[in-house]
Amino acid sequence: MRYDVIVIGAGLGGLTAGAKLAREGMKVLVIEQHSRPGGCATTFRRGEYTLEVGLHEMDGPGSRDVKNRIFGELEVTGNVEFIPVPEFYRFIRGDLAVTIPHDPQQAAARLTEMFPMEKEGIERYFEQLLNPRKKPAAGGDPDTSVGDFLDSIISNEDLKLILLGNLGYFHDDPYSLSLAYYTIAEGSYYTNGASFIKGGSQRLSDHLAAYIISHGGEVLLNHLVTQVKVNGSRATGVSCRRRNKPAHNPIEATADEIVVNSAIPALADLLPHEYGEQLREDCTGLNTGASLLTVYFGFKRPLKELGHNYYSTFIYDTSVRSQADISANNHDDFSRRSFTFVDYGQIDSGMASGDKSVGAVCCIDYLSDWENLSREEYDRKKEYVAKTFIERLGKLIPGFEDAVGYSEVGTPHTVKRYTLNPGGAVYGFAQNPGRTVLDSFSPLENLHFASAWGKTGGGFSGAIAGGYLCAYNVLRKRAKK
Repeated sequence: MRYDVIVIGAGLGGLTAGAKLAREGMKVLVIEQHSRPGGCATTFRRGEYTLEVGLHEMDGPGSRDVKNRIFGELEVTGNVEFIPVPEFYRFIRGDLAVTIPHDPQQAAARLTEMFPMEKEGIERYFEQLLNPRKKPAAGGDPDTSVGDFLDSIISNEDLKLILLGNLGYFHDDPYSLSLAYYTIAEGSYYTNGASFIKGGSQRLSDHLAAYIISHGGEVLLNHLVTQVKVNGSRATGVSCRRRNKPAHNPIEATADEIVVNSAIPALADLLPHEYGEQLREDCTGLNTGASLLTVYFGFKRPLKELGHNYYSTFIYDTSVRSQADISANNHDDFSRRSFTFVDYGQIDSGMASGDKSVGAVCCIDYLSDWENLSREEYDRKKEYVAKTFIERLGKLIPGFEDAVGYSEVGTPHTVKRYTLNPGGAVYGFAQNPGRTVLDSFSPLENLHFASAWGKTGGGFSGAIAGGYLCAYNVLRKRAKK
């Protein structure tokens, strides 16, 4: 089979790149090892409940959102419905509780009222997020950590923790998170607001896959790429087979351009030895980001009936007294680990019928904590996790236990199984200060990256922007020939 472009992986980066290239008239083949497109942008059904795999809230689409152009070109606008999220997040730690609005002026005013002695630091924080090009990072460095930046402008540890409420959207430790990256990602929530895709993120993934097909492309599901073929300085094609059926004859496909939506470290195993070793060397010094644990809930009735009125709540354990405690807490027992609770029933999510509702607990987690367990130990640990978070939420929302109609735990092992990401990483490489960006692989001129592991980083917006930029670069290069 001969194509203009082969895309390895149907996550949002690969789907966006494939859709843009198909729109411009290129013959595209997307190969995905899972049974559905989307990567982390998927949903699954359990009885009457549709459960969201990855999306809590996506920044935008707002007036200054770069995704507007992408969504317009790829006909997402008008075909996928975005429901505005009512508030940015609610933060709780013991008796300390505050709701942060999306409007930055309102957020700053609320925090200044709570911490009047930190007025100047609050102003500097929002100036950094809203006008990043007008003011250098703390100390004038081109990049520093978020933790160091906050320490340089704010003294009150409670205020720092509130501002870091949604840190888990990006990383597991403020002292190893790039301020430059955080500024763009967090700043977009305050600039563009946030939304949820009605019906779940699968709607967006399915639309992009259908767009590729409607423009002459193909999306091959349940197939695993086993080799990237190389001739000289060019990748010439791939070999793939049906997932879980290694005895089946491989399928060979050739193309002028290869777009890699899979994890960059995993790509090294698909290349010929010398190229694989070079790519591993290029990855030296780049750290794999953290994974996530999720407890999916189906509720017999909306939690609004129990007096719960918040969409996204970040619960920090009382043992976390400063931002220096965050990293260690992410390894703590689940009875003390900080977590996020998302109640999709607070909006018209389209995820459950009638008087039912859905929600999810999510926290930073690590594959290493789930390895070397027997099947019985693994299942027992998952049962403990579900029971623990149900009990903890029962203290926050009286009646929660009785409202739960279904629960299921997804671990870092689950993430790795469905994405093939090393370590079950959900955000690609960790966004450490000053890290090297892998935007291309110089030995192979027609091999391109379009995933959370590339230039624009993780999250829905990062993957979408990365896929579009990848397609743009392919098109620009071909136009020069």
